[in-house]
Amino acid sequence: MMNRFERNFGFKGEAKLRYLDGEVQVVTPGEFVRCAVTGTTIPLDELRYWSVALQEPYVDAAASLKRVRETSEKS
Repeated sequence: MMNRFERNFGFKGEAKLRYLDGEVQVVTPGEFVRCAVTGTTIPLDELRYWSVALQEPYVDAAASLKRVRETSEKS
């Protein structure tokens, strides 16, 4: 398990992560993940926003809020 501030030097491409409360677990090493809302690449050391329930990352607070609004409308 790693915390969100550790880096995966030497691993290229998109990482696969498990999003936990306050940290992430690397499933497949890589340099970045993609925002689930915008598709923007997010370097792992800049990842600050994600959903544990939906298991997806967000580039910023605005993208996170957009997803919350989208998913709450469907319920």
